[in-house]
Amino acid sequence: MIFYYNGKQVNVGGTLAYVSQSSWIQSGTVQENILFGKPMDKRRYQKAIKACALDKDFNDFSHGDLTEIGQRGINMSGGQKQRIQLARAVYSDADIYLLDDPFSAVDAHTAAILFNDCVMNVLRKKTIILVTHQVEFLSEVDTILVMEGGRVIQSGSYENLLTTGKAFEQLVKAHKDTINELNQVNENKRDSENEVLSNPQDYHGFPLTKNQSEGVVLSIKGPIGAKLTQEEEKVIGNVGWKPFWDYVNYSKGTFMLCLIVSAQSIFLALQTSSTFWLAITIEIPKVTNVTLIGVYALISFSSAAFIYVRSYLTALLGLKASTAFFSSFTTAIFNAPMLFFDSTPVGRILTRVRFFHSQ
Repeated sequence: MIFYYNGKQVNVGGTLAYVSQSSWIQSGTVQENILFGKPMDKRRYQKAIKACALDKDFNDFSHGDLTEIGQRGINMSGGQKQRIQLARAVYSDADIYLLDDPFSAVDAHTAAILFNDCVMNVLRKKTIILVTHQVEFLSEVDTILVMEGGRVIQSGSYENLLTTGKAFEQLVKAHKDTINELNQVNENKRDSENEVLSNPQDYHGFPLTKNQSEGVVLSIKGPIGAKLTQEEEKVIGNVGWKPFWDYVNYSKGTFMLCLIVSAQSIFLALQTSSTFWLAITIEIPKVTNVTLIGVYALISFSSAAFIYVRSYLTALLGLKASTAFFSSFTTAIFNAPMLFFDSTPVGRILTRVRFFHSQ
């Protein structure tokens, strides 16, 4: 593969897999997001989901990996979406992996599992370029590039950079100080919670029950529905008269429809009258040519007038109906709850807007 970056040619040998920091999820099932159009390989699939710690999540889902992911992944947490995206890259079995801080959306424990089981185990024979802020993983990598201001300022192994790299040494020291502070805060918080649980009556004057005290550390796990995005309703074949009545009722054009039918009826009557007039005047020799042509022209001009009225009213009714439909549509869209946009594909909404606009 040949890429161009800042006007310079970059040659890449092998296939690429990219995992962005912001997870990208398409509408569909979890399995479809991981396979991403590739054929199913059970062994490789199970290996990918286990390496990305998704097996336990599948057990919590009501339909396992066939659970549907809503628009923009509304029914998935940030960590789940990131791990699904990582599993997609692992399943692709590429030669080179570009991982842009893939552990940013997960907790420290899950990040350690992903790094050990996925990066260091499943992808151990692959070329991996990992961008990360987790300094604790750097001791396991082959080469470290320290960047500052968009430029590489230091490079080398973990041990070499600790002894020769001042910037890297400061980074590791700052990370360790932060970890120690967090551990101290967690210990203080744990001691405070233990004190509250041992003296429940003294906590703001309200007694805590057992369930309330456990609620501090328990999380509720609920099943995720399998069909979040419903199929669009379509009628094929004979749709009946309802669409036509809706077309008239939404535009409030019942009176206009009566005028259109009347104008069409009069036009047909005049067309028949002109033919009948020509037929009877042949049998009446007293009718002069001037009278024949004059009456025929009068009937023809009357027919033209009524057909113009019919065409004008039909166009006006169509315009009113389109305006009514589009106004009702936009009003419903702007008043819809956020759940509607999370469970309705954007493409479906845009298709409807384009349809009403074109009409």
